[in-house]
Amino acid sequence: MLNARLEEIVRAAPTLMTALHHARDLDLPDWLYVSGAVYQRVWNHLTGREADYGVRDYDLVYFDPDTSYEAEDVFIKQAAGHFPPPLNELVEVRNQARVHLWFEDHFGEPYAPLSNSAEALSRFVAPAFSVGIRLEKDDRLTIEAPFGLDDVFAMTLRPNPNRPLAKGWPKTTASAKARWPEIKILEP
Repeated sequence: MLNARLEEIVRAAPTLMTALHHARDLDLPDWLYVSGAVYQRVWNHLTGREADYGVRDYDLVYFDPDTSYEAEDVFIKQAAGHFPPPLNELVEVRNQARVHLWFEDHFGEPYAPLSNSAEALSRFVAPAFSVGIRLEKDDRLTIEAPFGLDDVFAMTLRPNPNRPLAKGWPKTTASAKARWPEIKILEP
């Protein structure tokens, strides 16, 4: 039932649907839009805000076994020329096969290699953030949510139970609370 509600919300968000159609046409391997591009649409719907309120970017992840920066850069440049304004400035393309190469330096936490894009969702800082979507060639919407959608629809942020508390947890929750004061934050 929550999957159907999410699909209705996504399909009613014109900017997100445009982003999904363009990503599908770009045809990256094992791609998903993840995190804020998805859960923030639900929160906006539940609180009566405009669909795009608070959405700062569109995290478009994909999985390509070629972990070279050069290979990822080809996809980043291809995407930059593929999306119409303002999406061309907002879509951030990242190869999930490369995350383990830079994550610890950037976030101060170890990160084991991934085997696909959906696996990355299980490592996000909060279950509510751990949602990904893909528009299939036949217009079906694939939803990946390893923790389910309960936290998204309950507007609840709690730490991911499968990983140590993210070092940036206070900043992350404060930012979300500033934009959506209605959310509940469950501290560890």
